[in-house]
Amino acid sequence: MSDNRQSLSDLAGIEAEATTTNAGNPPAPLREQELDAYGRAYATGKRKNAIARVWLKPGTGKITVNGRDQTVYFARPSLRLVINQPFDVAERRDQYDVVATVVGGGLSGQAGAVKHGIAQALTKYEPALRTPVKQAGFLTRDPRVVERKKYGKAKARRSFQFSKR
Repeated sequence: MSDNRQSLSDLAGIEAEATTTNAGNPPAPLREQELDAYGRAYATGKRKNAIARVWLKPGTGKITVNGRDQTVYFARPSLRLVINQPFDVAERRDQYDVVATVVGGGLSGQAGAVKHGIAQALTKYEPALRTPVKQAGFLTRDPRVVERKKYGKAKARRSFQFSKR
């Protein structure tokens, strides 16, 4: 029975051996790179009622939304900041060109949809970036949408004004 037992020194040797064999190599990504025939990563992003189709390819950092530059389409700096968040988290600013087509919703929802699409496409192009982008919460679709109007109500929750007489 004492033959099958291992001492702590034996286990320490096994652990040291395991760390030296994998020390030089980065951990293998769990997913494969998903590219189309043109070498682009494609993803769909959604936010509120906006849907963005996003294509990502290596480039100089040019972002085109509905055929226009991002500075023209999203004139507010805060919206451009939202779009670039996935690149900042992944430390890939100005390394990819983005072409996006957005429909539905307002500008804020569209910016959120493009951000969601960029994050999804970034993880498809570089699967190793999935962990930091996911930890930042960019891969999760924000489920909040406008509440529908109910019958017997003026708006979604507001009642009609009460009249005592």
